[in-house]
Amino acid sequence: MKKYECTVCGYIYDEELGDPDSGIAPGTKWEDLPDDWVCPLCGVGKDDFEEVN
Repeated sequence: MKKYECTVCGYIYDEELGDPDSGIAPGTKWEDLPDDWVCPLCGVGKDDFEEVN
């Protein structure tokens, strides 16, 4: 499972945890997120995230 960081606010999307508050189940891969999913903290789109190790 991978993690992705918002380059605007630093929020980490962890595929293992998902984003339950936004209806994204744990285990949801980044590429399976809806195209209109946005950062739950600052509202930017997926284009403003980068993979972290």
